[in-house]
Amino acid sequence: MATTDLADLGLDEGGHLLVGRALARLAPGERLTVTGRHPALGLHLGAWCREHGHRLAEADAGLGGTAPALAVVKGGAGDRRWLGARRAGTAQGPPDERADPAWGLAARGALVEAGGPPIGAHWSQREHVWADIAPQLYAAAAASQWDPATAVDWAAPVGGVPEEIERAVVQLMTYLVENEQAALIIPARLLSQLHPHYREVMQLLASQAADEARHVEVFTRRALLSGGLLGTSSAGGRASLQTLLDEPDFTTASFLLSVLGEGTFVDLLRFIADHAPDRVTAEVTSLAARDEARHVAFGVAHTAHLARGDKSYLGTLRQAVERRHSALRDTAGLNAEVFDSLGRLAAGSWSPEAIRRGWRAVSELTARMDEGRRRRLAYIGFPDDEAAELSALHTRNFM
Repeated sequence: MATTDLADLGLDEGGHLLVGRALARLAPGERLTVTGRHPALGLHLGAWCREHGHRLAEADAGLGGTAPALAVVKGGAGDRRWLGARRAGTAQGPPDERADPAWGLAARGALVEAGGPPIGAHWSQREHVWADIAPQLYAAAAASQWDPATAVDWAAPVGGVPEEIERAVVQLMTYLVENEQAALIIPARLLSQLHPHYREVMQLLASQAADEARHVEVFTRRALLSGGLLGTSSAGGRASLQTLLDEPDFTTASFLLSVLGEGTFVDLLRFIADHAPDRVTAEVTSLAARDEARHVAFGVAHTAHLARGDKSYLGTLRQAVERRHSALRDTAGLNAEVFDSLGRLAAGSWSPEAIRRGWRAVSELTARMDEGRRRRLAYIGFPDDEAAELSALHTRNFM
């Protein structure tokens, strides 16, 4: 017969761990003799047995020795707390197609006790949030985090930048901060409504928000580096960003922000880096472009994942583009100061030939942005002619 001796250890001091360990080796109906000298052993053991579905019985005569002996008969149902419990999917491999709200905050793969509070997540279906590349993108994001204090050489001189070129840089940085603040809010909002069963997407959105927070910091810091004031913020630009914040659906918000907006922004950041008049400007925009490319990769992969499973969803995406275009029809679009600043940056001086060269470079940038949007739209599943049409409807404010 199985026995366990608790000596003077009480169940309220951890003795239940020894009893549970001994019972785990027994079959239902078998008996465990428990001995011990704690004065409340019988009282505590009886309560513990009732809670866990076992029965307290009299011990066989002579088994107790000098210590009181009690017998625990293992219950057939085991711990009644776990009746009706089920696994929250599997810890490894793809998540379930639908995440049960009753799983709450349980880790994926955990045995979930029934009766806990459900989570009020809005997005709890895999097809609405998933992309097979999400785990790899999160791993890349985690490995690529950078510290604004050390990744940028803030001591690099900017005093040699001509005053009017510096003002162009400050205006561009002001514009970038405005857009990155919207790009921070959107993944944070999506994250708050996502079922944690899809942990890789949750982790990726969290890293995306962290990326945008860094971008806001470094662009603000670069704008202030020469000691002046920030540039202008247009009503039309803010209206364009507000349409992104107002988009309620996970996929359409991700599509408008990442596939169209941030995809276009990658080209913008690389343009500024290529024409940067100083090392700090080149570094902050190059680092940000690298981060943004990951955001675009997830947006494209997720949207393509959903559209390939449901071809009719392409119509929903088209309506989102058209709805946004209609909402912004009467706005001024891109802040003229931003567009002119790009031209001055690329020109580098005020000679007619330099201005012509800068203006041509900006025209080539907008063509490159259009080409990139069309390519991403075609990858998602739009025919070439429809991809061209939708790209042309994208906001003049780039994001």
